[in-house]
Amino acid sequence: MTKFDTLAFVNVGPQEMMIILVILLLLFGAKKLPELARGMGKSMGEFKKAREEFEHEITRGEDEAKETKPRLEEES
Repeated sequence: MTKFDTLAFVNVGPQEMMIILVILLLLFGAKKLPELARGMGKSMGEFKKAREEFEHEITRGEDEAKETKPRLEEES
């Protein structure tokens, strides 16, 4: 499977979205769908927050490494 084969699954048109929504409606019912969407929204928010924290830690580590490198060269 190539990179382009996996990207083909991402391209979902409006007809496919309607079919997916109808299937979800049949599986979970109208009362559960808002709860399900709310839970997914919270999960995505937590994932985004964790990703941003991880990127911040990586950036901070790189900055600290750049700061200590000149100090080590001066001491040598």
